Parts: sequence; C-alpha cells; structure tokens
Amino acid sequence: MTWVRAEYAGALAVVSTWLAALVPWNVTYSPDVSGGAVLFVRFPFFQLRYAFGVPLTRRVAVSDPLSAVAFQAGQSIQIAYQVWAVGAGVLAVAVAIAVVYYRFEDAVESGPVDPVRLLGGLLGLSGLVLAVSTYLLVTRGFPGVPIPVGVLVLLVLGGVLLTVDRE
Repeated sequence: MTWVRAEYAGALAVVSTWLAALVPWNVTYSPDVSGGAVLFVRFPFFQLRYAFGVPLTRRVAVSDPLSAVAFQAGQSIQIAYQVWAVGAGVLAVAVAIAVVYYRFEDAVESGPVDPVRLLGGLLGLSGLVLAVSTYLLVTRGFPGVPIPVGVLVLLVLGGVLLTVDRE
C-alpha cells in the first residue's frame, strides 16, 4: 500500500521535515514544584518553561538545548538534556538538507542518495534519540509525566518517508 504518490514524495519530505522542527517533542507538566507547578514545552531547538505560583521564578523562560544542558550540569537529568541536544543536531541536519532539497530539487534528485529516504531516516533517527531523552527524563527523576507528542510525529513521518514508493 502506498501512502503517497511518487511525484509528491519530495514535497512531502521537505514539508514533513519543516513541520517536525516546529512540533514540540515533549510536553511535561510538573505539579508541586516549590509550592507551584511548571509546564515544560520542549521543541527540538528550544524549550519554553511556564511557572505557575513558584516564588522567585520568572513566569516564562526560554532556553536552547545547549543552555539547558549547562543549567542541568551535575544533575541526574543532565544526560537527558545532552541526548536532547544530539536529537536537535540530527534534526538540524535534516532541516538543512530539506532547505537545499527545496532550493535545488533537480540537482539533489540526481545525486547518489535518495533525498526522501535520507530525510525519512534522519527524522526517524531524531525521533528515536528524543524518545531516549524522554525515557531518561522519566528514569532520572524529572518530576511530572512527559508526553512525547513530537517523538511520535517524528517516528511516523520518518516511517512514511522511508516507505514511499519512489518508482
């Protein structure tokens, strides 16, 4: 069964990659943190933290993966943030390839590597790496329950692109 016609596979690959960069890979609500609650919305390239009722804390904070890793230095969850940075790096490569593919479609299509399968593999790899980061957040004692919204999106999009009939 083919999900996508071959002539639309390239456009699907580019749009899927751009969409994957915009979807939060993890949403975590952490109740009972210093007398309040905190909502973490983690996108591939940045994190939004909303604090509700936590004294002496900025209500909204934004950080990138590397800053978040530095902030967690020495903590048990630092490894989860390091894995997130790796997943963001893989997705950044995919986004760069998608931009080149969009701009120079004919040249990229005539290259030695199928760009649709390449982007599918990178999206799937990014999804797997971010799934590991989610697992590490849970097992390393991060409070709250993470919901891996974007992880599922990355894995599904990667799977669809890897199985597109390119004939």
